[in-house]
Amino acid sequence: MPKQHLAEVFGFPIDNLSPEAMRFKLNRLCPFNNRAPSCTKTSIKNPLGVWSVLDARGVTITCPVRFRQDWLILPDAAKLFFSPGTRWTSLTEIRVADELGARAGNIDLVLVSYDEDGQVTGFGGVEVQAVYISGNVRAPFEHYVADPEGAADMDWTGRPNYPRPDYLSSTRKRLAPQLVYTGGILNGWGKKLSVVVNGALTTRRSPLCLRSHP
Repeated sequence: MPKQHLAEVFGFPIDNLSPEAMRFKLNRLCPFNNRAPSCTKTSIKNPLGVWSVLDARGVTITCPVRFRQDWLILPDAAKLFFSPGTRWTSLTEIRVADELGARAGNIDLVLVSYDEDGQVTGFGGVEVQAVYISGNVRAPFEHYVADPEGAADMDWTGRPNYPRPDYLSSTRKRLAPQLVYTGGILNGWGKKLSVVVNGALTTRRSPLCLRSHP
């Protein structure tokens, strides 16, 4: 178990104290294409800016907006949905209704293909699933943001409710129901659903990578 679990705060590793990183941290900004320039995770007034955490497996993404880095997930999804050369665009947070007109949830992203006249020719859905956290993540986060330089090497072991990724709950409570309801509707329409989940954090060009020191 790592001595503390914070990997990224407001988009940068906690030991990155560069001017760029501190600008994002001190102003609580989001570098990964949130709907607003600021971080809004759990709260607009007091956002919980933890993008990813450390555990025995390495680094795990805990914020769905984190997957939007450079929008690399969109071309990858387009390759699954459309033939090469197809024109497409994307929409966010699209509501889906069942056959009775009742709300069945939202699709995180929808890719829409169109022809030269701008007429829609097809579409596909993208579901983004970050990992939930069990325990108290707010306490070490607040401890860090109060003094990023002094807390960059903090030791949180032995504290009550030590936070850790909860892979099982994020799958059972969020992803599985979405696949059943939203995926079932798309399947009935003959459309595809792409699922984006956490993977290895390897290169800077990966949507799952960490921002390193400049």
